[in-house]
Amino acid sequence: MDASRASLVIIDVQEKLYPACQDPDQTVENCCFLVKCANRLNVPVIVTEQYPKGLGHTAAPILDLVMKASDTVDGGNVVSKVSFSSVPADGFMEKIEETPGRDQIVIAGMETHVCVLQTVMELIDRGREVYVVADAVTSRSMHDKIFGLERMRDAGAKIVTRESVMFEWLRVAGTPEFKELSALIK
Repeated sequence: MDASRASLVIIDVQEKLYPACQDPDQTVENCCFLVKCANRLNVPVIVTEQYPKGLGHTAAPILDLVMKASDTVDGGNVVSKVSFSSVPADGFMEKIEETPGRDQIVIAGMETHVCVLQTVMELIDRGREVYVVADAVTSRSMHDKIFGLERMRDAGAKIVTRESVMFEWLRVAGTPEFKELSALIK
């Protein structure tokens, strides 16, 4: 993973959905960790919301971090959708393609076996290099999460952890970015 080639996508970590999933607080915390890393290293962040009228908006801790780093205050980094995959949603691919050379997509969110899976499969079909952050995705059942991750790996996605994302994006120790971000795991 290379921070200069990456975008971070947080899929559907919404108010009415995440509490029903496995390890909801840890998932939100790990998504926040990734957004903090992305913000510090100038990695674009895109957030999707599945039918927000019914499922609510993105968990406030995540959304606050995304909005702090955004050039807009109108939710410009948030894409609403009704399709399970994020790819066909209005504006999603446009946001992915806004910054040329960003062919690596790091994915976190929920549910692993539905919206995350379908987004990953379509991004791979479109030639993207996709990384799924295993400790920042979840489903209502662990069974669904495990089989979702296995299917994505079989399709060519790389399964990683939040710390591996951070350290690969950083590349070296001793920088101000390293000092700031490594404090997140102490």
